[in-house]
Amino acid sequence: MPEIVASILSWLVPALVVFGVTAIALTAIFWAARRARRSPRARAAAEAERTRAGVALVALDDAIEEADLEVELSGALYGGDAPPSLRRARMTAQHARDQAFEDYRAISSDTAALPQDIERTSARIRSRADQALGVIARARDEHTEWVRRNVTARDQVTGATRRLAGLRESMGDPGALVSDLSTRFDESEWKDAATAANAAVTQANAAARLLATAAERADDPSRTALPELAQAERALRGAQSEARTLEERHRLVTQASAALPGEFEAAHAALRQARVTREGLEPVDADRLGAAIREADAALAALEPHADRRPTATIDAIARIRDRLDMALGDARTAQQRLRGARTALPGTVAAARNAIAQAEASVAHAHAGADARVRLAAAQAELAGARQSQDPVEALDAARRAMRHAEDAQALAAYERLSGR
Repeated sequence: MPEIVASILSWLVPALVVFGVTAIALTAIFWAARRARRSPRARAAAEAERTRAGVALVALDDAIEEADLEVELSGALYGGDAPPSLRRARMTAQHARDQAFEDYRAISSDTAALPQDIERTSARIRSRADQALGVIARARDEHTEWVRRNVTARDQVTGATRRLAGLRESMGDPGALVSDLSTRFDESEWKDAATAANAAVTQANAAARLLATAAERADDPSRTALPELAQAERALRGAQSEARTLEERHRLVTQASAALPGEFEAAHAALRQARVTREGLEPVDADRLGAAIREADAALAALEPHADRRPTATIDAIARIRDRLDMALGDARTAQQRLRGARTALPGTVAAARNAIAQAEASVAHAHAGADARVRLAAAQAELAGARQSQDPVEALDAARRAMRHAEDAQALAAYERLSGR
């Protein structure tokens, strides 16, 4: 028997040693590989790939904007005669961009994402963007060739001049809208509108000068009008964009002014309901909610003296007060109370989200912001659309509040890029 035990041990012990050493070695290799994948060098490489993906996304977004303008121009000038390839290419590229935006936001917001996952997703974004850019480029070439064969420079000048006249007629006197705002509201409410009005007039005047030069050259076979036409189209597009910004700002401010009495009444009603809810809570919870109610009441009182002069800022502040009050109430309300509160808070929050998105859009455009700001802006626009479409007031309110946060992030990122000169 001792001989059998000794025999077993003679081969078992070495085998255990070998297997043990192998297991330790494999564990060490696995740990080292995992550490290498998470090392600062790996994260730096992943961030570089993410940055390159962002650059590709910006290029695609810009190309889609150009294609969108060309499609609009083509419809205005040539009706349905132009080939549909550019319109189809734009739709294909928009779908690719929207999906890429979602992927980019996922790898940007997930702090636990592994470097190799970031690199893999970034490569997919770049590939998708490059393919979409190729589709747009081919469609634009086809459209340009069609225009060259079927439309003369004189026709293009005539069409652009007609569009400029239509724009000026629709704009009217931009200064009148600014004057209307400036006599009723604080400068902070109409400063962006004044900037847009000045830019719209400047761009329209530039387009007129360029079109006059193009008209002189259009009938001269020894000269080309294409450079002036291209510049005039860009100036005309800029004037249209600034005119829309002016009109939207005027609409937001005047609508906010009209909504102020109702928003204050709804906020005070929410405070009254919160006081009723507080009476049924435990002492500790009641004290906490009571402090939040007093804070909200004081904040509303501070807004009222200047509300008429600062309507959009006031609507935004009321929406935030309602948000903080809802957080303080937590689960203390019944489902019916939450539903009723969401219904009264939703209009003001949607208005605040619209205003935040409008400001973010202007900031992103003027700064020609990068992918991070554009992705946040796209998320804000999607959340606002979801809030408007939702049939559930509670879900709609949550979506509108997310839209506000995304828009604020987009504006902050655009401002940072503008200040840092990136």
